[in-house]
Amino acid sequence: MPKKIAEYRSHGEKLISLFAKLLFSRERHSLTDLARGLSCSKQTVLRYVEDIQRSYGVEIEESIENRRKYFSIKRHIPPPAISISNTELTALYMCHAFTEHLLGKKNFEASTRALEKSLILHANEKGSSSQHFASFRPGCIDYTPFHDTIQKLIEAMNNKRICKVSYQAVTTKQPKTFYIQPFKIFSHKESLYLHAHKTRGPAEKYSEFEFDPLLAIHRIKAVKLTDRCFCMPDNYNFDKFYNENFGVMKGEAFQAIVEFDSNAADYVSERIWSPDQ
Repeated sequence: MPKKIAEYRSHGEKLISLFAKLLFSRERHSLTDLARGLSCSKQTVLRYVEDIQRSYGVEIEESIENRRKYFSIKRHIPPPAISISNTELTALYMCHAFTEHLLGKKNFEASTRALEKSLILHANEKGSSSQHFASFRPGCIDYTPFHDTIQKLIEAMNNKRICKVSYQAVTTKQPKTFYIQPFKIFSHKESLYLHAHKTRGPAEKYSEFEFDPLLAIHRIKAVKLTDRCFCMPDNYNFDKFYNENFGVMKGEAFQAIVEFDSNAADYVSERIWSPDQ
């Protein structure tokens, strides 16, 4: 019999984790994402949902969109105020400091205000300090001028809207204009990228594109939301697309045996390059 996924986590731990995620989050969560986050099967998540509804009398709403099932807790009263632990506060301080150079001034100020507001939920006055953490910024990109671009892309992702973008690649002298379905903004080596699917223009006939563009946020010259909507692919999995192979440039994947020597060997051995390495 194969080993259970994440067998070190008990049934109770996963049940409580699911309950807390649904209770404190104001977003819907897909069955696929919940199963991935809890490292269990979709059937197990469905059993947990039934246990929560039966044991605690909590009304969990189910909805289906684009053939994907979503869950959220129906709110009748405001959720109870729960204290933030020292460990949780420390994690927030770390995330805040380590991502400063990726957020740009306006987004960093917004995250600072959110962190300051959350301090009211911290019961222990002698918790960790934000002064313990910092980020190394030389050579980083200043994303402050791209605040509006990032906000428009977030709005497009929230509302599943196709975007018209003007993009200046390093290898071209003039920006190119095309249409995309924005999927996810992600960070890689001190830079922000947009994973998107290239799509046809309003007057163009449908055709399969040879590849999807990998767009560096700081090279997007303009972005405009259109009235056209798109649906997320049922099998979309960012981790499988990017985090299971070496590098962000896509091509046909293959396995390799590589030998490293001296300091390079130490550097490589300390890091995870592929989940099956």
